[in-house]
Amino acid sequence: MRRGLKFYELFYIFLFGCIFGYVVEVLWSYYRFQIFINHTALVIGPFNLVYGLTAMMFSFVLYKYKRDSILELFIMSFLLGTLIEYTISLGMEKLFGFVAWNYKRYLFNINGRVCLRYSIFWGLLGVVWVKLILFRLLNVIDKIPRKSAKIFMYIMIVFLIFDEALTVQAIERAKEKDRGIEASNKYEEFLDNTFNRDYLNNMFNRRWNKK
Repeated sequence: MRRGLKFYELFYIFLFGCIFGYVVEVLWSYYRFQIFINHTALVIGPFNLVYGLTAMMFSFVLYKYKRDSILELFIMSFLLGTLIEYTISLGMEKLFGFVAWNYKRYLFNINGRVCLRYSIFWGLLGVVWVKLILFRLLNVIDKIPRKSAKIFMYIMIVFLIFDEALTVQAIERAKEKDRGIEASNKYEEFLDNTFNRDYLNNMFNRRWNKK
């Protein structure tokens, strides 16, 4: 009988959620629009942080409620997913100066950050996550030698911090380029050529430079 989730397990759940969410969003967008949209939140790698953080929080909070009814799990997931999405939206606006989604055209939205439609989605996803995915995923994680799992975790934490910093710099540089400020060094030229406005437009639903 498990007695709770360990930090490295939560990290791997976060990583799985990031990649799983990225794949789901990319496939769904391709199905709807027949184009590739890079639904990541960082300029390097397939990391959709909304899904990663939600998977981690769903696991941490709902871990003990596996045997609860589907309705109870749905309500808890509905509320928790809504809170996480609102918080991430607010944090993204404070950190980056924009939000990659806006639900103002949907009924029953709160400041365009969350809406009933996607809150229901979080509720359903939470039920599926706890009932069908979480404990199977933990069984896979437990088969990884703990020392190796922790070493890889530390490497990925350092990489994700670097990726986050690079993303912020790429956004700021792209905004400067839009204002007509030319690159003043090789690094800014690298950003202009690699993580430019076209790249960011594809990542952030053409909202990266919107207030």
